[in-house]
Amino acid sequence: MAIPNALSIAGIDPSGGAGIYADLKAFSALRAYGMGVVAALTAQNTRTVSGVHGVPPEFVRQQLDTLFDDVRVDSAKIGMLGTSAIARAVSDGLHGRVPSHLVVDPVMVAKSGDALLSPEATATLIELVLPLATVITPNLPEAGVLLRARAPDSLSEMRRAAEHLRRLLPDDGRRWVLLKGGHLAGSALADATDLLHDGDRMIELSAPRIDTRNTHGTGCTLSAAIAALLPQRADVEAAVREAKAYLTESIRRSGELSVGTGHGPVHHFHRFWNTPQAR
Repeated sequence: MAIPNALSIAGIDPSGGAGIYADLKAFSALRAYGMGVVAALTAQNTRTVSGVHGVPPEFVRQQLDTLFDDVRVDSAKIGMLGTSAIARAVSDGLHGRVPSHLVVDPVMVAKSGDALLSPEATATLIELVLPLATVITPNLPEAGVLLRARAPDSLSEMRRAAEHLRRLLPDDGRRWVLLKGGHLAGSALADATDLLHDGDRMIELSAPRIDTRNTHGTGCTLSAAIAALLPQRADVEAAVREAKAYLTESIRRSGELSVGTGHGPVHHFHRFWNTPQAR
């Protein structure tokens, strides 16, 4: 199989734990050639985000046009867009050339609980960007924003939310919702359970919770891993299962890194870097 070309359309995190830099690491670790279109710049580290600067929408569009004019894009993921105008530019830029596999990670709520998208930008995301997706990957707070409801706080509420989220996507039998349950009941549960739903099947995907502060960029990494694997696996379920397993081990091995004093990054290259802790 040819090595797939995978594109991240997202923001830049200078610490390397989230955004395009994290996506490129996940792409590379999972045998995809990584590319990036920058939608936003941030000033952040492992403890805080001190500033966000959106890229002019016309330049986001120019990046997309120039890339697609020359390079085959087999798979893509969309992360932080920031504004309604940028979301519209991305939608317009993908018009008529949406890759066969597109993962949308609706980055809308920061770990602090602060909103990262205005109501206008959220409406644009729902109207113009989500319908392009093969898979959307909201966490529970993001699901609440998308559905204009409180975040689900039980597995039964997650199931209902996944059903409602699926209705935001075209009814063509090719769209999936991965509702991430990491926020459910905090650390009181032994396992973190996600729900994968295609409008028919509701698949529970559980993995053990890992006691670590190194959770910066987990959502970015998971969505990028899915985008990298979709062109290489038989179906969406297989790609998502493998991506979740990759992320779980990346979190488990994150203590082998020493990056910052807050919520550190996951270890994207745990399969390839041998450290004393790994032996």
